[in-house]
Amino acid sequence: MKILISADMEGATGVTWPADVLPGSEPWQRCRHMFTSDVNAAIAGFLAGGADEVLVNEAHWTMRNLLLEKLDDRAQLLTGRHKELTMVEGVQRGDVDGVAFVGYHTGAGTEGVLAHTYLANSITGVWVNGARASEGLLNALVVAEYGVPVVLVTGDDRTCEDARGYAPGAEAVAVKDYVSRYAAVCRTPARTAADIRAGAKAAAALAVRHEPARGGPFTVEVEFDAEHLAGAATVVPGVAATGERRVAYTTGTMYDGIRCFKAVTTVVSSAVEEQYG
Repeated sequence: MKILISADMEGATGVTWPADVLPGSEPWQRCRHMFTSDVNAAIAGFLAGGADEVLVNEAHWTMRNLLLEKLDDRAQLLTGRHKELTMVEGVQRGDVDGVAFVGYHTGAGTEGVLAHTYLANSITGVWVNGARASEGLLNALVVAEYGVPVVLVTGDDRTCEDARGYAPGAEAVAVKDYVSRYAAVCRTPARTAADIRAGAKAAAALAVRHEPARGGPFTVEVEFDAEHLAGAATVVPGVAATGERRVAYTTGTMYDGIRCFKAVTTVVSSAVEEQYG
C-alpha cells in the first residue's frame, strides 16, 4: 500500500496569520516545525495502519517548507515547484492507493482560517460545474481520474466540513476551530499529533484503488477582485470572460482543468500591482 500525502500549510496546527505561512518570516520558521509535526503524525498513522510506503508532496507556496531533517525517515519527500500536477504530483505514477490532504484549508470567499484558492488574495471564488470549489475539491477531482480515493483530510473545522462534500468517506481531523480568517481556537501540537495519527491509522483501511472517474466535461469559473485580472486571465487559450470580474473555461478532464487553472493563476499573479491589486 502506497499513500501520497499532499501537504499544505494554512491548515497546519497553530497557523492563523499570513506571516505564519510566508517563507522567510520569523513566524513561518516557528510554524514549519508544527507543519512537519502534523505530516509526521500522518506518516506514523498510515504506517501503523498497514501502509508500506508514504510519499509526501510539498504543496505550499514555494513547496519548500517542510523540514526534511525532521521528517519521519520511513517516508520520502517530494519538494520544490514546477510539477505536472502541482499539489497532487505523484498520483499519476499509477502506484498510489490513497491520498491524504494534510494542512488543507477552505476555498476563496468562504469561512475558514486563511481561506483562499491558490492565490492568497485576488481570487474571490472558484466554481466547478456550478459548485463552489476549494483546493480540496479541485485536487479530489484530479486524483479520482486516477482511481485514487482521498482517505484523510486535516485542517480547521470548516475544512473538515468542506471535505464531507468531496470525500464523504474520508477520515477528517480538525486541528483548530475557525473564529475568523485570521483567528482560531488551536489544539496543542501534542494533541493534534495524536489525533492525526489516529485518523491516519483508520484511513489506511480506505486506501483501495477504484475505477478511474470519467466525470467530464468540467466548466471552471473563476471570480477576481478586480476587472483587469479577468482580462489578464483571458490571455490563456480557452479562457473567456463571463462578466466584469469573471472568466470560465471548459475541459474534458480535471487533469487539463487543473493545469489550465494553474496557468490562469500564474498569469493573474503577474498582473497584480502593489497596493491596488
